[in-house]
Amino acid sequence: MPSPNFNTLEQMQAIIQAAVETKSPVIMQVSKGARNYANGTILRYMAQGAVEYAKELGCEKPQIVLHLDHGDTFELCKDCIDNGFSSVMIDGSSLPYEENIALTKKVVEYAHQYDVTVEAELGVLAGVEDEVQAEESHYTKPEEVIDFATRSGCDSLAISIGTSHGAYKFTPEQCTRDPKTGKLVPPPLAFDILHEIEKRLPGFPIVLHGSSSVPQDEVDTINAHGGKLPDAVGIPEEQLREASKSAVCKINIDSDSRLAMTAAIRKHFDEKPGDFDPRQYLKPARENMKKMYIHKIVEVLGSNEKL
Repeated sequence: MPSPNFNTLEQMQAIIQAAVETKSPVIMQVSKGARNYANGTILRYMAQGAVEYAKELGCEKPQIVLHLDHGDTFELCKDCIDNGFSSVMIDGSSLPYEENIALTKKVVEYAHQYDVTVEAELGVLAGVEDEVQAEESHYTKPEEVIDFATRSGCDSLAISIGTSHGAYKFTPEQCTRDPKTGKLVPPPLAFDILHEIEKRLPGFPIVLHGSSSVPQDEVDTINAHGGKLPDAVGIPEEQLREASKSAVCKINIDSDSRLAMTAAIRKHFDEKPGDFDPRQYLKPARENMKKMYIHKIVEVLGSNEKL
C-alpha cells in the first residue's frame, strides 16, 4: 500500500479522499521532521480526525495506520508509542550490525507491550529526504536477514535494493539518457536481492523506502513555472508494479506528494499572481495530490478494493 508522509491538512485530506474513493487501506507516516514542524500533538489529533473524516466520506471501517517514519532513537519511538501510534520504524541502519539489532530489539520489546508493530531497516539508502541523509547506499545482505529478523523480533523489514531518498535518486552518471527525449533512465532495482530475501524470509512483510517515481509531468510543471529541478529522476513505475507483486507490502512515496503539491502551487501563482489567500492555492494542490494518490493506488500498487 502507499505510505506518504504528512504534516499538513492538505496532505491528510488528499490521501484520505483517495483511499476512500479507491477502497484502499493507507499508512499515514509521520517523520521526526514532521513532528518538529507541525507539532506531535497536532499530528496525533489530525490522524484521529482522519479516521472520522473517512467515516464521513462513507467508509464505515477505515483502515488507517499512524506510523513513525525513520525513528532514530528509542526515546523518539517510545514517545510515539505512548501517544497512540499504530506502528513505529526504528532505523538503526547506520549503526554496526549488532548495535542495530540491539536497538531494534529494545524498541520491539517496548512496542509489543502495547500491540504496536515495529519496522526495522537493514541496508542503507542513499539520498536526502527530511532528516534522513546518507551519501552512499549499501544493499541489504540476504544472508543476514534471518538472523536479524529473528534476534530483533521486528514485524517488518525495510531493505535496500537500489531505491533512494529524495527527488534526485540517481546521478546522471548512474543513468543513461533516452535518445528521443533526453530524459534520464535510471538503473534497475536489484530484484535478485529482493527475491533472495523472499526465499529466506517467506511471507515476511518487506518495505521499500525512497520509492517515489518523481513524475516528469510534475517536474516539468515546476520547472515551467520558475522551479529548478534539473535531472530529477525516480523509480520507474513498472518496477514498483513488479515490487508490489512480491513480499513488499509498503512502498514509501513522499517525494511524489511534495512534487504534486509544489507543481500545483507554482502553476497557480504563475497564472493568478493576485491571489494571496492560502485556500486559493492549497485547494488545487490538494486536488493534484489526490489525483496522484489515486493513480498510485490503482495503477501502480494495486491496493484498491482491499477494504
